[in-house]
Amino acid sequence: MDFVTAFRDLPHKPIDVLLIEDNPGDVRLLQEAFRELRADIRLRVAKDGAEGLNILFQGPQPKEKWHPDIILLDLNLPKVSGHDVLAQIKSNPETCRIPTIVLTSSRAEADVRRAYESHANAYLRKPSTLDGLISAAGQIKSFWLETATLPG
Repeated sequence: MDFVTAFRDLPHKPIDVLLIEDNPGDVRLLQEAFRELRADIRLRVAKDGAEGLNILFQGPQPKEKWHPDIILLDLNLPKVSGHDVLAQIKSNPETCRIPTIVLTSSRAEADVRRAYESHANAYLRKPSTLDGLISAAGQIKSFWLETATLPG
């Protein structure tokens, strides 16, 4: 048995992704993009910043602690802004090492700067087309799910 065959046959677990996004259309498009790319992920969706923080710090079910492998975070969220969510994630010792990728429509340089000052791991602007979103999802899959080593 060669190395590639042995590696391919190793058991692996799906990557847990928390998507904090208030636009149902963007959620559906991203789900479709990952499905089309055959990304081995389990996607949980929070529809606003407060729900995202609740899932992270309280668990999706009572008494169920859950930490995703990656967080995809919109900035323009109701209830709690994406900037505030990012600040809380990165200031908490239990969640600060979770790679957090800002995925937003904001083109403002101030948002980019503030996100990186709050220790975002990446800042991606949402493409305006389905093909662009599939391409962005492919880049996320290629780097964060296949190349980078995620904290355990």
